[in-house]
Formats: sequence, structure tokens, C-alpha cells
Amino acid sequence: MKNTFELIYDVVKQIPYGKVATYGQIAFLAGNPRWSRVVGYALHVNPDPESIPCYRVVNRFGEPSSAFAFGGVNRQIELLENEGVTFVDGRVDMNKHIWRGE
Repeated sequence: MKNTFELIYDVVKQIPYGKVATYGQIAFLAGNPRWSRVVGYALHVNPDPESIPCYRVVNRFGEPSSAFAFGGVNRQIELLENEGVTFVDGRVDMNKHIWRGE
């Protein structure tokens, strides 16, 4: 049986290139909509950032994490922009880039 972090990582791995998901979405898809903060903790200790694209997770407003563990907020923005994700006033354009979990 998988632990909570493994369930979260499994969902994050599914976020497609050029898309983002919110902490709440990841929590819901991992099995418990109350795990939003747990998603943040899990991503902060991501054991494999190459395979688990934690930079594709933003808050519900589309804001990148000021505590991004793998180079800071500017690195997270850079990684997203490299995938074609666009920003409006410092936030991801959620209308264009939100992953619906399909």
C-alpha cells in the first residue's frame, strides 16, 4: 500500500507538459481534499524532481510558490515559461493552463 506522499507524487507525475494543477486539485486526486498542505510538504521534499514535476503545482490563484525548494520562485517561473505557460500579473493564466485531470 502506498503512503500519502507516494499517492501525491503519482498524481503530480500526471500533470502534462505546459499545464499546471493546484495544491487542492492534487489533494483531491490523491484521495483526500483536505490534504492541500500535505501536498506542499510532499513537494518540498520531492525525492526525484526530474520525474516528479513539482514546479507544475501552483496555488489556487495561479501563484508560484515563494518557497519553491528547487531554486526558488524565479526558477519555478522559468521552468513553467520554458513549457509555454503564460503569466498575467505574476500569476499563471489559469484559463489557458489549468490541468483538468483528464
